[in-house]
Amino acid sequence: MTDARRQATLPLFPLQTVLLPLTVLSLHLFEPRYRQLAVDLLTGTVPDRRFGIVAIRNSTVREVETLDHVYVIGCTALLGESKRLPDGRYDIVTTGERRFRLLSIDRTRAPYLVGEVEWLPDEPLPPAAREVAARLSESARSAHRRYCEAAWDSGAWKPPEPGAGPAELAHLLAADCLLPLADRQRVLEERHPLRRLRLVHHLLVREAGFVAALRAVPAPPPETQDLGAPATLN
Repeated sequence: MTDARRQATLPLFPLQTVLLPLTVLSLHLFEPRYRQLAVDLLTGTVPDRRFGIVAIRNSTVREVETLDHVYVIGCTALLGESKRLPDGRYDIVTTGERRFRLLSIDRTRAPYLVGEVEWLPDEPLPPAAREVAARLSESARSAHRRYCEAAWDSGAWKPPEPGAGPAELAHLLAADCLLPLADRQRVLEERHPLRRLRLVHHLLVREAGFVAALRAVPAPPPETQDLGAPATLN
């Protein structure tokens, strides 16, 4: 897989959550096919320790067989830390990287799904939009701070580094917010940096209002995983 190629082949991991670029997702692998994926990633059978994560559209889907079962816009995951447990299961930590569109699914090539994907880069941000981007970034950071102060303990979050630009800032801010799957998918699919940042600003303000009204962080809906803990795979 190289940046010069428009398309690539990736192992696929369908989940009932959305991985965003630059964000961290911990996974507990217990199904035999995903144990094999971990082995293939660690041994280099799958190059570059990368695979694709796509969100399952409906929590009632037990086996992904067609493109209709998943959102076709997904994100590559880079394998970081990994731990093999005595019974062969794996705990792994991944980081989101590149957005892609899933073109096809192959169920016969490996024990796990394999997909043909095309890369989806961000739309360029015109130089004339830099002033607007700076103002919007400041507003979004303020909304993020208000949400996190209401929702989390003081040591459970920290603001993104000051140098984060608008293209990546939305993903970093959204990572700390407990959003329904559909909203996280909207953030992932938005390719214009300013529209994405406006969307995340809106979602943070909305969720902060919910927290204030309920005086508690809403429980995750059934289709949403707790991104701060190892995620179950079924």
